Amino acid sequence: MDTDTGLLLLRLLAGLLIAAHGVQKVSFLLGGSGLAGGAEEFRHDGFRGGALTALAAGAGQIGSGLLLAAGALTPLGAAGAIGVMTVAVTVKWPHGLWVQHDGYEYPLVLIVIATTLAVTGPGRFSVDRALGLPHWPGWSAAAALALGAVGGLAVRALLHDPAVPAPPAPPRSP
Repeated sequence: MDTDTGLLLLRLLAGLLIAAHGVQKVSFLLGGSGLAGGAEEFRHDGFRGGALTALAAGAGQIGSGLLLAAGALTPLGAAGAIGVMTVAVTVKWPHGLWVQHDGYEYPLVLIVIATTLAVTGPGRFSVDRALGLPHWPGWSAAAALALGAVGGLAVRALLHDPAVPAPPAPPRSP
């Protein structure tokens, strides 16, 4: 295999997982709880906005995931994925790093993958390449990371209600 095939596999896996997670937030597909269930998840995590918040998060995940999977407008897809995963990190932060304790390990890995794709570009087997778009300039990766992280933190600041107590962290096994 070559680098382009590796990038294709990485884009497809990460992008489609991000998109599928968004589908779960807004529908009953892929084991989702529907829009009402997505809204309840956000309420449980202390966010305002109900169904609108769930719809925006789901649409952001679906859109950014599909852009990454296709290798289309890669810095934009990366910024969107970084943004929604930054919000997930802020929710899971109190639980620590490890996913088995509901930690932020998984969203952090997705942030790094999206950043990596913004740095490397989507590779030869991508919509960007098929459209003849030149390799994105180096600053676009830094912009994707910065805009995604700042956007995610801004969403957290605007929509999170500090009056709603966070759910307790699960007990840690010895």
